[in-house]
Amino acid sequence: MTIPTFPLSLDKVSIGYGRKVLSENLQAALPASQLTALIGRNGAGKSTLLRCAAALSAPLAGTILWNGKVAHSLSLSERAKLLSVVLTERIDVEHLTVFDAVAMGRTPYTSLFGRLSEADKGIVERSMAQTGVTHLAHRSLTSLSDGERQRTMIAKALAQETPLILLDEPTSFLDYRAKMDILELLHRLAHEERKTILFSSHEIELSLAKADHLWLLRGGSLIAGAPAELYQAGELQHYFAQDGLQLNPTTWQLSPLHSISSNIDPTL
Repeated sequence: MTIPTFPLSLDKVSIGYGRKVLSENLQAALPASQLTALIGRNGAGKSTLLRCAAALSAPLAGTILWNGKVAHSLSLSERAKLLSVVLTERIDVEHLTVFDAVAMGRTPYTSLFGRLSEADKGIVERSMAQTGVTHLAHRSLTSLSDGERQRTMIAKALAQETPLILLDEPTSFLDYRAKMDILELLHRLAHEERKTILFSSHEIELSLAKADHLWLLRGGSLIAGAPAELYQAGELQHYFAQDGLQLNPTTWQLSPLHSISSNIDPTL
């Protein structure tokens, strides 16, 4: 029997900081070419788990695997060709244009002097076109709106040409329409460009509506599955009921748990 190899998987992983353990013995795998949302309450360890999954920090215990290989055993060059990361930290370099920022994604492939070949330039231009920032190519990064900047950073990740893309809170600081646009873009890239994408988010309703798959951090454990599967298993209802909320599985909208019964006259 052949054991399937996933783009990214967790094998008995524990996360935390210092001596504080946030979650332990986590077992999960990312399905290929799908958009996976990592959700959980504040302080559950979403950013910590994402950084461990990206090999930016080491887990307290267990192993992170990329395509069956131990991520932390790979060289920096090998990592840069397997996974790209979009973090919440802003890159504010004076006079850096959108084209220059996206071109930074080609660093693992360029010559010693960082010169772009014609093929590299073509990849940069294609990445900008895919994310809708071509018209911003000569604009300074510092002059962009938050939505334009996020699209530019996603274009940079695309230009890196990695099968895996991880994003930490990609919809932070965006208005509702821009949040939807970013998640729709990520969904399209997963399906049309065959990228395996994991993003952390506080945008629960949008994540449920747009993601193919969920990683739900709850009570120190990780529950994984498609939104519909987790709803049918009662996992989502249990999770939201703790906050006094109920979930509509058709619209993926949340509402107060007793919003209907509270309007009934208790004397009847």
